[in-house]
Amino acid sequence: MTKVLVIGYVWPEPNSSAAGVHMMSLLKFYKSQGWQVEFASPAQTTDHMVNLIEYGISSQQIALNCSSFDEYVQNYAPDIVMFDRFMMEEQFGWRVDKHAPNALKILDTEDLQCLRGTRHEAIKANEAFHESRLLNSELAKREIAAILRCDLSLIISDFELELLKRTFNISESLLVHLPFLVELSSLPSDLPSFDARQHFMTIGNFRHAPNWDSVLYLQRLWPAIRKRLPEAELHIYGSYPPKKATALNNPKTGFIVKGWADDAIEVMKQSRVCLSPIRFGAGIKGKLLEAMITQTPCVTTPVGAEGMHGSLPWHGVIAQSDEEFVDAAVSLYTEKAKFEKAQKNGLTILQTRYDHQRLMERLQTKIADIRGSLAQHRTNNFYGQMLKHHTLRSTQYMSQWIEEKNANKMR
Repeated sequence: MTKVLVIGYVWPEPNSSAAGVHMMSLLKFYKSQGWQVEFASPAQTTDHMVNLIEYGISSQQIALNCSSFDEYVQNYAPDIVMFDRFMMEEQFGWRVDKHAPNALKILDTEDLQCLRGTRHEAIKANEAFHESRLLNSELAKREIAAILRCDLSLIISDFELELLKRTFNISESLLVHLPFLVELSSLPSDLPSFDARQHFMTIGNFRHAPNWDSVLYLQRLWPAIRKRLPEAELHIYGSYPPKKATALNNPKTGFIVKGWADDAIEVMKQSRVCLSPIRFGAGIKGKLLEAMITQTPCVTTPVGAEGMHGSLPWHGVIAQSDEEFVDAAVSLYTEKAKFEKAQKNGLTILQTRYDHQRLMERLQTKIADIRGSLAQHRTNNFYGQMLKHHTLRSTQYMSQWIEEKNANKMR
C-alpha cells in the first residue's frame, strides 16, 4: 500500500481557515486512493483542530531541529511526502532526502507566501506593487528554492501558476494548478431568498494579516454604506479575534464584531452581501468561495478576486475604488435583479473551475506520471538537484548546531 506522510505547519482547523479546509480536502483525496495517510506536525495542538482519527488518518507530533525525525521517517518509510508550506520543506526536506530518498516530494504552497509578503510591504510603504519586487525578496528566494527542490508543487491560483512560469522560469512539469475542491453534488439547496436575508458580513481568521487589514479598511468604508442603508448591519466573523478587534464592536453604528462562527456556511447564507476589501494577499480566498457556495453575492477588490474566476463574470462586483465599493455594496443589497444575477455567476464559476472530481483526476494523473518516471523527472530538474546538494549541507549543519545547542542547555 502507498504510504503518505503529510508534514503540517499547523494542525488542520477547517472551521478556522480556508487553509484548514484545503488541507482536509487533500488528506481526503489521499485516503480516497486507498493510501495509508499520516499527518505529522511540530505545532502545538489546539482546541479547534479536527479529529483526524475520524477520517482514518493517524497523527504524530514531531520536533524541529531534532534527529528524532530521522528515525521516525525511516521507520514510516513513506512513498509520498507532502510539505505544508515551504517552511516545512526547509526544516524537514533535507532529512527526507537523506532518510527516504525515493519518496515523491510534494509542496502544498497554500498560496505564494512571497507574493503576499511583498504586497504587504508595498502597502505599508504606500507604494504600488510591481512583480519586480519579488526578484529582490528574501522570502521569494527561499520559497522558489523549496519549489525547485520538490518533485511537484500544488499551486492554488492560476495567476500564481503563470507568475511562477513567467517571473521565475519554473518548469510546468514541477507544477499543478489545484484550487479548492468543491463537491458540487453537496452544494446547499435550502438557501434563503433575497427577501429572507439581511445584513452584510465578512469572515476570516484574525491571525491572517490580510484579513485584519480588511476589517480595518471596512471600518473606514462602513460609514458611507450605513448612511445610505441606516437599518443595515455589518457582521464580522473570524477565529482568534484579538482584543483590538473586539474593541471595534459598535452596535450603535451597526459595525458588529461577532468573532468565532461555529458554522461559516450557516452565517454566510443568512447574510445578503459579503464584503471583502482585500488590499494584499495571495492565493484564492476561501471566504469568497464560501460566498459562491451559499450564493451570497460579494463585493471585493482585484486582489480578492485574483485567480478565482478566469474570464467568467464575477459573483458580484470587483471594485476599483472606495466609491465603487460603496456603490456596489448598496446596489447588490437593494436591487434583487443584480443580486440574483450575481448568484448565477457564482454557480457558473463553481461548476466551471472548482469541481472536485475533475481536479482530483488532474492531481491523480500528475502524481502517477511523476512516480512512474521519478528518476528521469529529477534528472530533468537540474536546478532542483543543485539546490538539494547545497541545502543538504547548509541546512543540515545549521539544524545540527541548533540541536547540539539545545542539548547543551539540558545538561
